[in-house]
Amino acid sequence: MTEDLFSLEGKGILFSGATGVLGTQMASYLATKGAHVIVLGRSESKVQDLVNSITSTGDMASGLIADVTNSEDLKRAYSELRERGLAFDTLINAAGGNQKGAVIGPDQTFLDLDIDALRQVIDLNYLGTVLPIFTFLPSLLNSGHGNIINISSMAAERPMTRVMGYASAKAGIDNLTKFLSVELAKKHGPEYRVNALAPGFFLTEQNRALLTNSDGNLSERGQQIIDHTPMNRFGKPEDLLGAIHWLCSDASKFVTGTVVKVDGGFSAYSGV
Repeated sequence: MTEDLFSLEGKGILFSGATGVLGTQMASYLATKGAHVIVLGRSESKVQDLVNSITSTGDMASGLIADVTNSEDLKRAYSELRERGLAFDTLINAAGGNQKGAVIGPDQTFLDLDIDALRQVIDLNYLGTVLPIFTFLPSLLNSGHGNIINISSMAAERPMTRVMGYASAKAGIDNLTKFLSVELAKKHGPEYRVNALAPGFFLTEQNRALLTNSDGNLSERGQQIIDHTPMNRFGKPEDLLGAIHWLCSDASKFVTGTVVKVDGGFSAYSGV
């Protein structure tokens, strides 16, 4: 009975942002546990590469092409999903990223902020989560149950220097997660839940230039992060797998409105 709580066999997982470094690891892992992963992304080649990688080992995956910031794209993808008979009970929203102009460097001030870049960051991280939920929620409501998992960040809870746009957008994700958890449970019943996964600092291509120097050694910022992480290291993609598995499974069916931190203790440490 206990083992069944963690079973993902037969679950359908619609996963946006799955072609990124962390998303690829999570999507591939969930497929190995018996889930049918539906990869949603705007790059047809990247989506197909991930689908091929998953299915080449005998696991289940399908692809849908859409830009998560484009409502018409998403509506078309939803129609295609229904036409192909692709069923899902879990929606993971992992699309995100940053723009150089939305970063305020140490030699800049707030007045150097590129407002157009800020809009792009808000669109991708916040609206890129809101719009897929808005588009695909009717399918979950029709099925009588649903599980939504958003991807947040440590930057949401503890604002950091430089990454103003990204941190603001991810703070919006935390608030959206809590709002929707109440909205869906109270209006549609206890079979609906909404949570977020908040990774700490993982060394990816997106932040490598911020956290390391050209010689591979830690930058000043990278060292500051390590100094404030009790586990004294950056996260590895596999560190997210247990948490995402739990959130996708019935083992977490009484968990909603929660932001699950996978950060090596960063958020718990005051620096003293």
